[in-house]
Amino acid sequence: MTEIHLEWGPRAVDVFSGWADLVVVVDVLSFSTAVDVAVSRDAVVVPCVADRAEAERLGAQLGAQVAVPRPKTSPVRPYSLSPVSLASLPANSTVVLPSPNGAALTARLIWTDLTVVAGCLRNATAVGAHVARIGSRVGVLTAGERWPHDDSLRPAFEDFIGAGAVIASIADARRTPEAETAAAAYLDARDDLEQRLSECVSGRELIERGYDIDVTWAAAVDVSHTVPVFVDGEYVSAPSEGPTPEQVVGHEPGGIDGV
Repeated sequence: MTEIHLEWGPRAVDVFSGWADLVVVVDVLSFSTAVDVAVSRDAVVVPCVADRAEAERLGAQLGAQVAVPRPKTSPVRPYSLSPVSLASLPANSTVVLPSPNGAALTARLIWTDLTVVAGCLRNATAVGAHVARIGSRVGVLTAGERWPHDDSLRPAFEDFIGAGAVIASIADARRTPEAETAAAAYLDARDDLEQRLSECVSGRELIERGYDIDVTWAAAVDVSHTVPVFVDGEYVSAPSEGPTPEQVVGHEPGGIDGV
């Protein structure tokens, strides 16, 4: 039986490296949502900590597109952490995606032997099916945000709900109380997810900056069957096999960090 545990932020990497065999990184607004949108288009995502110089170096080295901060997008640099901006990525392209939360956590996981998957509301059931098939001890790593005054972890409602959506989709799993509570929180929120994401702190911040479309895209449940897996420094699509999301027991499909 699959065992599932949930933890928050960078310190969770140390916890999971000594216990888990698979980790699901959940950063709903917006890294893991952006990764799902890009990988769903058969693109490759190279995560990068939120350092512009490093992102540009990687882009030049790989011959890749480089995502820029949302306000700095242009016809020449059209891609950002905004998921909708990545919906036009050409197939088989590579994009370097800087992020202070989800990408930074992924970077820390490079030094472990763990299988790493990017999960969000859009692909929750697909990720759950993949996890149930290959994982025995699964760590769900909720990214959270950062407090501006000291860069410490700020737990984020949207990541807790996104983690809960993945957890709720895995049938016959043994869940820790933290994981069980996240699943229950998702089930409570699923009928009005977009409203709740719009009203949580991270959602309000995006909307106030004019990126309400990002919240809409992030709140869409099970519109994607893509499972982004982290392989050799890149998020790519896992091979499609096993049950479809609709066949997984325990989850009802729905509809459709800042840099």
